[in-house]
Amino acid sequence: MAKISAADVKKLRDATGAGMMDCKNALVEAEGDFDGAITVLRKKGQKVAAKRADRDSSEGVAIAKITDDNTKGVAIVLACETDFVAKNDSFKELAQQFVDIAINFDNKEDFLNAKFGDITVAEKLIEQTGVIGEKIEITAFEKVQAPYVGAYVHGNKIAAVVGLTAAIDKAAELTKDLAMQVASMGATTLSYKDFDPAYVASETEARIAAIEKDNEELARLGKTLKNVPQFISMLQLSDAVIAQAAEDAKAQLKAEGKPEKIWDRILPGKMERFISDNTTLDQEQCLLDQKFIKDEKQSVADYVTSFGDVAVKNFIRITLG
Repeated sequence: MAKISAADVKKLRDATGAGMMDCKNALVEAEGDFDGAITVLRKKGQKVAAKRADRDSSEGVAIAKITDDNTKGVAIVLACETDFVAKNDSFKELAQQFVDIAINFDNKEDFLNAKFGDITVAEKLIEQTGVIGEKIEITAFEKVQAPYVGAYVHGNKIAAVVGLTAAIDKAAELTKDLAMQVASMGATTLSYKDFDPAYVASETEARIAAIEKDNEELARLGKTLKNVPQFISMLQLSDAVIAQAAEDAKAQLKAEGKPEKIWDRILPGKMERFISDNTTLDQEQCLLDQKFIKDEKQSVADYVTSFGDVAVKNFIRITLG
């Protein structure tokens, strides 16, 4: 039997990240051959991966990387089964190694087929599944390209990348604030103008039905009922709808006995409330239509406009699970 030295074990451990005993056993099985021992460890990874294929990998690390010229950004999730593994420094380092490779590719398939040393990224995932003893995989891969790109990562759980139409002087500040907005508020699209009218109509019907059902229970309990909106998106608020809302507001003021000479001071607030009450879908899903988290008196669109001749070109958001 080949003699296995501590230096041989350490060399294999440094190359694969496997535990000391796993490395020693692999070297013994390979009769001291270093490359053979690596093959042994990889086969072990394949066996573990096959056994754990149906496990839920809902923990892990979300990570982002931006190119030095700030024109490309990528975000990935390296997922695992437990929070214990996700918090391990070696696992975080592995995620960093993966994202350093991912920045050079435009899609997940090409990234997985990319080289990681003398094997592919996909093979490295299988190898490390054997090392760690848990299912690990890339569950998210998103790329952004724009004249200026910035990112924000929240607690290794959420990563957001934002692209601007121009590399303005304060682009770093703007993209960080926007990426924080995306991470925090979970926008899925840029503007209400991106919505399919059929989706908005279906969502309106579903939301009204849900609120009306809630109100039945609230009424039974003698509690204040929720407002039932007529609409949920600016896509539905045509000029005619806005005009009718204004007329309804005036009629209400008249019924309340408010002097007509002060209506001009009251109407803007009522119309603002009408729009707010009837654009809940936009506020939830549309980045530019949300209230800016650092100053809720203005929308994200207003905040972007304050930076001058620049707009949001694109953005992505990834999370664990």
